[in-house]
Amino acid sequence: MTATPHVHDLGMPAGPDVTTVAGAIDASIAANGPKQTELKAKDLKTDQEVRWCPGCGDYVILNAVQSFLPSLGIAREDMVIVSGIGCSSRFPYYMNTYGMHSIHGRAPAIATGLAASRPDLSVWVVTGDGDALSIGGNHLIHTLRRNVNLTILLFNNRIYGLTKGQYSPTSEVGKVTKSTPMGSLDHPFNPVSLALGADATFVGRAMDSDRKGLTDVLRQAAEHQGTSLVEIYQNCNIFNDGAFELLKDPTTGPMWTIPLVHGEPLVFGPGGASCVVRDDFGGLRIAETNQVDAAQIVVHDAHREDPSYAFALSRLSSQDLRYTPMGVFRKVSKPSYDRMMTDQLEDAAAQEPADLDALLAGNDSWTVSA
Repeated sequence: MTATPHVHDLGMPAGPDVTTVAGAIDASIAANGPKQTELKAKDLKTDQEVRWCPGCGDYVILNAVQSFLPSLGIAREDMVIVSGIGCSSRFPYYMNTYGMHSIHGRAPAIATGLAASRPDLSVWVVTGDGDALSIGGNHLIHTLRRNVNLTILLFNNRIYGLTKGQYSPTSEVGKVTKSTPMGSLDHPFNPVSLALGADATFVGRAMDSDRKGLTDVLRQAAEHQGTSLVEIYQNCNIFNDGAFELLKDPTTGPMWTIPLVHGEPLVFGPGGASCVVRDDFGGLRIAETNQVDAAQIVVHDAHREDPSYAFALSRLSSQDLRYTPMGVFRKVSKPSYDRMMTDQLEDAAAQEPADLDALLAGNDSWTVSA
């Protein structure tokens, strides 16, 4: 743990009555909400030496998060950052909030328990493409489908950095690494497609070096009630340098990046030369703007309830990053897991007083004698 666990004095009686606990937390939130405070970026920096490789994209993301979080007006003791294993997972050490550097792939599960039992906290998960999509794959998709109220930042550098350069679940086919000297045979995950397939209520994508775009997506993710997943393209300059150069280069970036702005037509490229239209099968395709009628150009709708549109957007990009949408793919409202759990506990308490001994014994028990 990076700090001693903080517990508000909610005036709760001792004992195992979880419904009383949930009710007290809800009463505290209703009365006070997360404590509002005025912070600056320096208030979120710790005395720990930031130890990533010089030039790593993680530095940029850390700086962006530390600069952005104070705008939420939430006290440091009401923020918790949970990470797994990997370079990105050192994040909690550098954030002057509560946090936990947990175990490989299990950060979403740990954060779920915290968010469900302490809905008064702002809970964040920091993970990488290997941590989240390999050993942690099942934890990630079940967190997304449950819609737990937390924000997941998935740093995607398309490589295993901490273990020195093996291919990861997002490495492209044919990728030559220490563990695939003849080229990877695995077809990579598209994290955005995966999240949308799990019916995630908020899915976004940003670039580490695009401070404005990253901050905008982070802000929307933090304000969303439910699970928010933000894939962040992050350069590993030691083991996979230049992985996203096609999108970062000022010459080629505008040609291949599709900005997603809710309510705006999907037009991109130099002079708006390219656009997104619907194909004959209900999907999406790229077209030349001057070759189609303006009415055919798709207007971005991040609030569309049916995830098939957002999923089609996520499939526009290829392994070589051409036609990559950046921004918020989907943002819809749906009851969060923690809210429904609290309601269920309150309903149960209203029907019948809690009896822990009866719960442990259950309806089917046996006495075994010698």
